[in-house]
Amino acid sequence: MAQTNGTEFAMRFVVIFGPPAVGKMTVGRELAQLTGLRLFHNHLTIEPLLGLFEFGEPAFFRLVNEFRRLIFAEVAQSDLPGLIFTFVWGLELESDRIFIEQAREVFREKGGETFFVELAAAPDERLRRDQTPLRREHKPSKRDPEAARAHLLEMDAKYKMNTDGDFFYAENYLKLDNTHLTASAAAQQIVAAFGW
Repeated sequence: MAQTNGTEFAMRFVVIFGPPAVGKMTVGRELAQLTGLRLFHNHLTIEPLLGLFEFGEPAFFRLVNEFRRLIFAEVAQSDLPGLIFTFVWGLELESDRIFIEQAREVFREKGGETFFVELAAAPDERLRRDQTPLRREHKPSKRDPEAARAHLLEMDAKYKMNTDGDFFYAENYLKLDNTHLTASAAAQQIVAAFGW
């Protein structure tokens, strides 16, 4: 069991999902500061592999997913209080759902609890956020503004990345429109919603 301020609680696996540039990493950073959980944003595994494989190649996705699974397993058996994981979830993709379910199971086997935070924001706000200094600093593949914009628009056209009241898991779930929220305010709402 993890502890905070002398109080025991189950390890928390927090999945922050939503479309590109919705603010997952930025909100995750703020949430990590409030909770003491570690942030594992999805580009920590993406960026190193882009030097070897093109985004979308089978080998690229195999390795990204395998590295993530290994990290989940190590965190789940550690003394850490939990993990915040950011994910661009193609909600219609069975492979993405299976991946998340397998990740949940890793933490569940160790007594951990999973929480889902869905972020949604207006498209024009996401396009603005796509080139913020923080995003460019932590995600080198987003530094070319034209390529980053094209990728964002392609993902929007190709995948369903926000729900319409049809999320798979009703328990421990929060949908938050953060178009006009600061990352700090969004993180505070998450903490309040889950009673942490």
